[in-house]
Amino acid sequence: MITIKNEAQIEKMRKAGALLHSVLEQLRGAVRPGISTKELDEMAETLIRQAGAIPSFKGYAGFPYSICASVDDQVVHGFANNEPLREGQLLSIDCGCILDGWQSDSALSVLVGNGSKEAKKLIKVTEECFWIGANMARKGNRIGDIGAAVQKHAEDHGYGVIRDLTGHGIGREMHEDPAVPNYGRPGRGVRLEPGMTIAIEPMIAMGTWKIITEADGWTTRTQDRSLASHYEHTVLVTDGEPEILSFPGARIPEALR
Repeated sequence: MITIKNEAQIEKMRKAGALLHSVLEQLRGAVRPGISTKELDEMAETLIRQAGAIPSFKGYAGFPYSICASVDDQVVHGFANNEPLREGQLLSIDCGCILDGWQSDSALSVLVGNGSKEAKKLIKVTEECFWIGANMARKGNRIGDIGAAVQKHAEDHGYGVIRDLTGHGIGREMHEDPAVPNYGRPGRGVRLEPGMTIAIEPMIAMGTWKIITEADGWTTRTQDRSLASHYEHTVLVTDGEPEILSFPGARIPEALR
């Protein structure tokens, strides 16, 4: 069931989003060669709990960590571990928090130290996919408009759009209706209404869109072992420009409208 949030509920989601944005930016700043994803995971949990919030992911359906730490060809849901990160690796960090009963969900991808031009371009295009998709999250548009916009931009650059995993509605629960695919046809799917809150999260691969799941039951990789990038924010549909709840004050870049 799709839920429409009122202004009081949206304000709580803004506060959760502001906290999550702060946490992820601190994690971004901590990424360097030699640090482990386990250290980043512990840092995230500490920051979230110190703010009086709860890490959404830890314990969710049995997931054991506060962040999903996905390296290189891992797409999402990677397990944190004690292995030091190496120069040039691509790290995707996905994190969620619950503050005063309301959820926020966001993800970013970064290079560990200096990386290749190809990896930098993949991260840049993935972020552009998000903004182009978010620009379609407007009153009267449909879910398919978001996915079609993401898919076109990614495929125009020769990249694969992961199809087996999608964005989602979000509110009191981490995963609510509707599903928000990163591919689709314009004019299809659920019609967007003000007060809907959705997580838009392009997962883009340098090669194939096909994925495999590892033996842990969580970690997903690209089938061809090509690099993958992930970028996500919690978005509010309004009467006008969408509001990025997990990136306070952010506006959709003019060039990507």
